[in-house]
Amino acid sequence: MAKISSLSCDIETFSSVNLAKSGVYRYSESDDFEILLFGYSIDGDAPRVIDLANGEQLPYEVLSAITDPAVLKWAFNAQFERVCLSRYLNLPAGRYLDPSSWRCTMVWAATLGLPLSLEGVGTVLGLEKQKLKEGKDLIRYFCTLAKQKDGTLCRHLPADDPQRWEAFKSYNLRDVETEMGIQKRLSKFPVPDAEWENYLLDQQINDRGIMLDRRLVKQAIACDVSFKENNMALARRITGLENPNSPTQLKEWLCRNGITTDSLSKNAVAELLEKAQNKAKQALMLRRELAKSSVKKYTAMETVVGSDSRARGLIQFYGANRTGRYSGRLIQVQNLPQNHLPDLEQARTLIRNGQFEAAEMLYDSVPTVLSELIRTAFIPKPGCRFYVADFSAIEARVIAWLAGEHWRQQVFADGGDIYCASASQMFHVPVEKHGVNGHLRQKGKIAELALGYGGSVGALKSMGALQMGLAEEELKPLVDAWRQANPQIVQLWWAVDRAVKDCVKQKTTTQAHGIRFMYQSGILFIVLPSGRRLAYVKPRIGENKFGGEAVTYEGIGTAKKWERIESYGPKFVENIVQAIARDILAEAMLRLDKAGYKIVMHIHDEVVIEAPTASSLEDICFIMGQTPVWAGGLLLRADGYVCDFYRKD
Repeated sequence: MAKISSLSCDIETFSSVNLAKSGVYRYSESDDFEILLFGYSIDGDAPRVIDLANGEQLPYEVLSAITDPAVLKWAFNAQFERVCLSRYLNLPAGRYLDPSSWRCTMVWAATLGLPLSLEGVGTVLGLEKQKLKEGKDLIRYFCTLAKQKDGTLCRHLPADDPQRWEAFKSYNLRDVETEMGIQKRLSKFPVPDAEWENYLLDQQINDRGIMLDRRLVKQAIACDVSFKENNMALARRITGLENPNSPTQLKEWLCRNGITTDSLSKNAVAELLEKAQNKAKQALMLRRELAKSSVKKYTAMETVVGSDSRARGLIQFYGANRTGRYSGRLIQVQNLPQNHLPDLEQARTLIRNGQFEAAEMLYDSVPTVLSELIRTAFIPKPGCRFYVADFSAIEARVIAWLAGEHWRQQVFADGGDIYCASASQMFHVPVEKHGVNGHLRQKGKIAELALGYGGSVGALKSMGALQMGLAEEELKPLVDAWRQANPQIVQLWWAVDRAVKDCVKQKTTTQAHGIRFMYQSGILFIVLPSGRRLAYVKPRIGENKFGGEAVTYEGIGTAKKWERIESYGPKFVENIVQAIARDILAEAMLRLDKAGYKIVMHIHDEVVIEAPTASSLEDICFIMGQTPVWAGGLLLRADGYVCDFYRKD
């Protein structure tokens, strides 16, 4: 028998656990988890389906291939197949098939700017054999519990509908064919080995997971329930309403008490509170507190956590396919609320111990306390601490390096504060944090965050400039001052704009500031300094809303649909800068991993390492802060801190 070199596979599974909410790691832990169908192709041959639900067995050669590190295993969203097959093979809890011999067709598609769904990729590529659309109904029927008329749940077996089961097998077979079709179509754009190395580390981090303080999570949810019950009862006593949480009922009650409003939004309630009195003020304050109350992150933690108290699968590799940045899944660690409580540990202890009344007496807002404690639910395993390190002002450093904005690079070389330096450059006076002209630092900070990628007055407003005390008439002068202070960055925007347009118009290769722009097979590629390429599908020159020229391309838009998207120089610069920052983080994580440091989570430009208490934070920051060989002249710095539960320093 010839040696197998590759195996393409796709599985259909059953579990009573909700896959979308729990993630594949928790899903596959369920006692009733089962692989129903195993579709596969060996070395590109015609695919077959093994009906495991009806007693068929995987051929020995397939079983051997699954565990053979020399055989490349391909699947769309390969993490799902790999983790489920780990359970099928009865690997110990918390142990999974080695991802080093697995390749993901979804990641391959993402590197080319394509959708993160099998159906979406097949449609965009116009494959001859598309994913069968009736699959969703078949999956709902055979792979999940069905609710009966009396409200009880039941499971449908193959024998319940043999005709549907045959259709399900055909669906499984077609998925393998579709995945193989994607591989064939993308073969001229292979994923570089370096990117597969990054994918391998990502899978190892996801397999490792991060420990959760289950007691804190449980008590936080109980505290929220208690808070809502108490405050709803109080709101009923004050208003006499059956449901004071109903906007309609509350607005009518307020009207009877002298306050007329069309909205009870957060901003509207804040304005109403300024003039409200007595019972109306109490009712609005309760409304505000009840609106703050949300324990979605805690309930997500309860849903995701495994039997060993670790949450897995929280990071999506190449989740942002315009830049290749990582994105969050399930608990969504990329948008955790910040913590500002000075006595965070005390608040955490009170909630963890169920001392809810004490927490309500000591703090103005229990919902705010619960929100600030979300980060602290992540804890290191016994004998370890968290070593948290992140890049200092990474995007500001990258754009200054790319543009050659020397005064900014000097600020970083001197270890200065970029917000103070920016304000000083803009207003031509010395600015020191908590010192001379310190009030200008906030304007420098807002300008830095809002204006680096071509933003103007609208960007300042969306960053909260007006809420931070800036007057409307200050905004346009602030934009002008920032641009005058950063002429090289402004030049970078428009140099990239010209290079992209010339590339698309002439279908040729252009260059700007060390970045190459290539047109190949109907795709605009932006070649980063690392060698990685960003992809923009079917680019063309169109017209923007102002009647000028614009580059458009096809991609996933804000509505999560495949559509034509308009872009221009500063937006491409934003993609480039964030993509370079991503490459810097990816390389830093590889170095940390090779040095033996176990990363359990990473958020934006920050890594969380679970390490023994004697580990060196200085060593971690040194390793992380090294400049890649392809980024000569870029000044990086990593700062860090050590903690016994995750928090912001």
